[in-house]
Order: sequence, then C-alpha cells, then structure tokens
Amino acid sequence: MPTLTEKKRPAARSAGRPAPELIFGDLWEYDPAPETADPKLKPRYDHFIGGKFVAPASGKYFDSINPANEAKLAEIAHGSAADVDAAYAAAKKAYDNVWGKMPGKERAKYIYRIARLLQDRAREFAVAETMDGGKAIKESRDFDVPMAAAHFFYHAGWADKLDYVAPGRKVAPLGVVGQVIPWNFPLLMLAWKLAPALAMGNCIVIKPAETTSITALKLAEIFQDAGLPPGVVNIVTGFGDTGAAIMTHPTAAKVAFTGSTEVGKIIMRSLAGSDKKMTLELGGKAANIVFDDAPIDQAVEGIVNGIFFNQGHVCCAGSRLLVQETVAAEVLAKLKNRIRVLRIGDPLDKNTDIGAINSKEQLGTIERLVAIGVKEGATMFQPACKLPAKGYYFRPTIFSGVSMSHRIAREEIFGPVLSVLTFRTVEEAVEKANNTAYGLSAGVWTDKGSRILKMSTELKAGVVWANTYNKFDPASPFGGYKESGFGREGGRQGLLDYCKPV
Repeated sequence: MPTLTEKKRPAARSAGRPAPELIFGDLWEYDPAPETADPKLKPRYDHFIGGKFVAPASGKYFDSINPANEAKLAEIAHGSAADVDAAYAAAKKAYDNVWGKMPGKERAKYIYRIARLLQDRAREFAVAETMDGGKAIKESRDFDVPMAAAHFFYHAGWADKLDYVAPGRKVAPLGVVGQVIPWNFPLLMLAWKLAPALAMGNCIVIKPAETTSITALKLAEIFQDAGLPPGVVNIVTGFGDTGAAIMTHPTAAKVAFTGSTEVGKIIMRSLAGSDKKMTLELGGKAANIVFDDAPIDQAVEGIVNGIFFNQGHVCCAGSRLLVQETVAAEVLAKLKNRIRVLRIGDPLDKNTDIGAINSKEQLGTIERLVAIGVKEGATMFQPACKLPAKGYYFRPTIFSGVSMSHRIAREEIFGPVLSVLTFRTVEEAVEKANNTAYGLSAGVWTDKGSRILKMSTELKAGVVWANTYNKFDPASPFGGYKESGFGREGGRQGLLDYCKPV
C-alpha cells in the first residue's frame, strides 16, 4: 500500500491547511516483461544497391553494437566512394527507365505495399530498432514503427495527386536525391525521407547512421518483397566519409540531411555555388513554456515526455523549461516526484521508461556537459535509481537555478537533461525562448487561447505545440529556422522540396 505523508502545498495554491500527498517510492517491484519477438538479424549486412545486397568494394565491415549490453549485433558494410558511385548509377538508371516515367497511380501501389508489409512485421522491426538504438521497446512498438508506416501510407496517397502539390503550377520530380539520416529515429527518419521522394517520382541513395543501420537494411528486405523496381532505393552504409560522398556526388539533384548543426554547416559550405537543392533539419534547444494558469499535472507529463522521450535523443526535445515564477516551486516539486518513478533499464523490458544512451561517445558528451553545469553553479537533481552494470545509461537529470549564460541552457546536450529557468511576464518568456541560435520547436502551456496564438506568432520556432509536446503527424510539415536548418518535411510543404516546376 502507498503511504500518506503530510506536506504543505506551495503558497500560490494553498488554502492554508496541509494536504496529503501520495508517495509511492519503490514499494512495488515489477517482474521483467521482455519483448520476445525474434528480430531475425543476419550476422552480416551488405549494401543494398540496384535491388540486391552487394558486398562493399573495399571488403571492410564494422560492428553494430547493442548499447544496452555492449554486445555485437551484426557486421555492417563500410561504404567507399566506389560503392556510392555504384548506388548513384543504379538510381539514375531506375529513374530514367522506370520510376521517373511510371504513372503516380502505379508508384502509389508500391508505396502502399511497403507500408502494409512494415505493419505486418511491426513487432520484428520494433525489437530490432530497440536492440540497435537502445530506445525503450514501448516507444519503438507504439511510436517509431507505426509512425514510419503512417508516413508511407500518407505519401502513397499523394502519388497520384501531384497536380495539387503546387496549385496553379505543374511540377516534376528532380531525379536522383541523396539523403543522410541520424541515429535517434533510424526507421522513422528513413520513412520520413524516402516516402515523399518516392511519391514525387525520385530515386534515392541514402545512408543511415553508422550506429543504427540494421532497420534500414531490414527495410530493404521489404523493398524486395514489395517488388520495388531495382535501383529506386539504394542504401549505402558507413561513416562520415560515406555520407560526404553521397552529399557531394554530381548525380544528386537534391540532398537532404538530418543531424547536427556542425555537419549541416559543412554540407552547406561544400555545396555552395552548386545548383543542388538542399533540405537541412539540424539541432535544437527548444523552450517548453509553462504559465501560471496552465494545468500543472498535465504540463508535468508534457515536460517529461518532451525531454525524456527516447532518452532525450530528439532534435526538438523540450530541453529548456521556462516556468512562470508564481508556480515554479510547485512545478519543480511535482516534476521531481514524477521522475523518481521513471524506470531506467533494459530497453526490451516493456516496463522500462528510459532505455540506453545510443553510444559510448554520446554518453561521454552528456556526462561532460552535465559536469560543466554543476561546475557553473546550477543545482542538479537526479533520482536515486540503480543503473544496469553493463551498457550505456544515464539518469534523468534536472538542473534548476539556471540562467541563459549557462552552457547547459545554450548547447544541445541530446540526452535526458533538463534546464529549468523562470520568467515573470509574457515578454520575458518570449525573449528567453528566442535567445538561442536554434529555432526548431517550442511548447506553450496555458489555459488562454489568446496567449497561445500570441506566443505561436512571436516564438521563432518551426513547430509550436500548445498544451502538448512531441506530437507528430505525416500531414504536418516539420522544420526549423536559424541554425535548426531550412526546408520542410511532411505534409504538402514537404513534397515541394522534392519537385521542380515545369
């Protein structure tokens, strides 16, 4: 049974008498509930070029590691310039001879088929995604895989309606596009990139992140099962040099990149003066803003989802919490109580809320920036939870007493670390929220519709959530401003970046 303790409410919400508060602590132990679906992993994965799995020209492979236990999952092909050339040649041939000429209605059939096959193998893909990336199985199962399928379904519907993408104008596909995706949402980012390009009639050369290549290559098996014409989608795996070869290849009419701002700047410099179209979705340091009239309990859940979802490995994570002073103490107290009951551990356990950090390198980055936050004088809170002995794990962390001069309030940590700042007025909230080099997303929590509308127009962010956070839909465009990149992905607006006027 939970215990009842007496604790006074904060002055702003108090009626002058103590109120009982439920403290659950660790009174209940959870039995392990592992997901048992077989991910059907191969010991070695080659490139997917021209509709077939092809060994790397160099003969080199690298290991894919499970971040939850540091076990080797599979060997992944290390792509070279020769592999990239072969992939672009296959894509160009497929575009010129098959895909670029195919009626939209026929292209739609293939994209629908991919979506349905992905749904059929949803559990298998969810387990593979969790093992490869470290995220909790309930996130892979309930979000990543269904949303990836939804992107294919949505864009399949557009394939025969391209006359309505740009009203009053005729459009045509660009040709062959090069794409590079990150490691935080491997399967979803793959669908995010591929689906609109395919719907518009383009062919693709894409590179998944080196730490999370498996689900991309498993999706290639679905391409084969769906009968997708050879060369329409080509997957070349490898490291930064492979990605650079894809981004700068002369055959590419457009490049799309999701990743860090630093790499995005390198891509822009390397393509400056070329006629290539670009879509860049880069870093973020989003502000999640809570006003004094907000539904506090609902806001706390939104804050937790905003920063601790996917271990904080989210470019639009609400990593800066701005709370109005009058409710700051109450919000912080409830937030601390909430994260005390978050379960950190085996990502394959269905009870787990926060899984493993994606890689040893990323864990080191998080630890370094957290140490800087402590050194700069911010107050750190972490729940007293046990971490697995093996694997890359980090406790959910809250910093209070943070100012905009702190590095933890300015730099993207890309982990389960929240910086809490306070404000008094709407104007101050807007100023602090916009005081960043990034502009990808923001959240607003308030009971006033007029305030939501005001904030949505004044916040320099590509996406503004109201009384929720981290909600996505394939029909809704996503993208940023300033150093968060440019271009949009999703919705009709995202399709415009994969076509040209005729």
